[in-house]
Amino acid sequence: MRMMQRMSEAELPLCLAFNRISRRWLVNRLFAAVSRLGNGVFWYVLMAVLPLLYGPLGVRASLHMALVGLLCLPLYKWLKQATLRDRPYTRDAAILQNVPPLDRFSFPSGHTMHAVAFTLILVAYLPAWGWAVAPFTLLVALSRLVLGLHYPSDVLAGAGIGAGVALVSLALAGPY
Repeated sequence: MRMMQRMSEAELPLCLAFNRISRRWLVNRLFAAVSRLGNGVFWYVLMAVLPLLYGPLGVRASLHMALVGLLCLPLYKWLKQATLRDRPYTRDAAILQNVPPLDRFSFPSGHTMHAVAFTLILVAYLPAWGWAVAPFTLLVALSRLVLGLHYPSDVLAGAGIGAGVALVSLALAGPY
């Protein structure tokens, strides 16, 4: 608990710097939209469309993405409850909360975790999708910082967990 408090204090200047960007209306709207899509809408629609576009390969990719999402979810929820790290906007009134959070605590970033995991799975099956989903994933991760919802370490931890779960699942799944 004290380690999280020290990390939060150390990262607060970065949170303020990222959040300052959101004071511009267009930037705010862009990252709010990306965040909303990153809630799952983008990924669920993509999982529904892949089988229509790619047949059995799309079905396998979508099912693998869904399975990884289901594996990440309890881990994410457990970490949120284990760390109880308050969000940056609760620690400093200068941080503008641009969108409502999905839950109270910030560690790790579930948006980033799922975006990284889904991207790695999708690109393993369908590499041509990398040009579209990699930039979107980066924008999702940045949105969490710009919107004042996460500390940088929340986003990095989410990315690491998502990558770890995805890579282990790909190793276990074998050839696609």
